[in-house]
Order: sequence, then C-alpha cells, then structure tokens
Amino acid sequence: MKAVIQRTKDASVRVEGEIVGEITEGFVVLLGVTHEDTQEDVNYLVNKIIHLRVFEDENEKMNLSLQDVHGSILSISQFTLYGDTRKGRRPNFMQAAKPDEANNRYESFNALIREHGIHVETGKFGAMMDVTFTNTGPVTLIIDSKEK
Repeated sequence: MKAVIQRTKDASVRVEGEIVGEITEGFVVLLGVTHEDTQEDVNYLVNKIIHLRVFEDENEKMNLSLQDVHGSILSISQFTLYGDTRKGRRPNFMQAAKPDEANNRYESFNALIREHGIHVETGKFGAMMDVTFTNTGPVTLIIDSKEK
C-alpha cells in the first residue's frame, strides 16, 4: 500500500458537485492498493500515520501526532498511485489492485483508523472526485508499506 499524507487545516471532497466528506485540521490521505497488499500492510500504514509527529507544538516544532491534536482524516482511494510511467506516455495500472480487493483494503484502513478514535471522512470509492484542501507547511509525506 502507498499513502500520500498531506497536513491540512481544511479539506473536502465532492462527488457530482455535492460535498461527501469534509474535515478541519488533520490529514488528507491518498491511498493506493496493490494486489499484493494484506491486512499487515493496512496495520502498518495506520500505525505509522496516526503516530506521525508532524503537527507543531507550543515551540513551533513538528512534535505532535494526529492523535495529540485530535485531528481528522479525509481518506481518498487513489489507484493512480500505482501508475507505472516508465514506458510511453500513458500510465500502466497493472500493479493496482482490482476494484473489489482495493475497496476491501481501503475500507479496512478507514475502519482501523476509526478504531483508534480518529474521525475519518471519505470520498466515494470509484467515483470521479474533486478534492480541495489547504496543505499547511506545506507538509507532504509518502509512505509505502513495502519499504519498511
């Protein structure tokens, strides 16, 4: 699994012009699933993301986690994170998981984050979405569960 994590002070996702998910302080997480991913990959990413110390403390040092600031997550399924652009100009998505499998892992990811007491909003799996957010810092991190 791959996740692009962006620290935000506000974020929303629209499907067909209607807001379906919205948060204030927290993370926008773009999540890609490959056919090799297991629950172990889900567990690894969730543990890593909720404990990342990238929010500022009283001394303006990135020292606080999502849990520390009582932040939320806007979780967006993003199969294009597994786009292979090495050949030609059109990405190859052969490494992305099939939709049913990807959705199962995506839902498992969101459920596990919620089990840790973090509020999660989502887009709509498989839909064309418009994601809007303010990346503060900016802070953007990429985590790949296969690169632990």
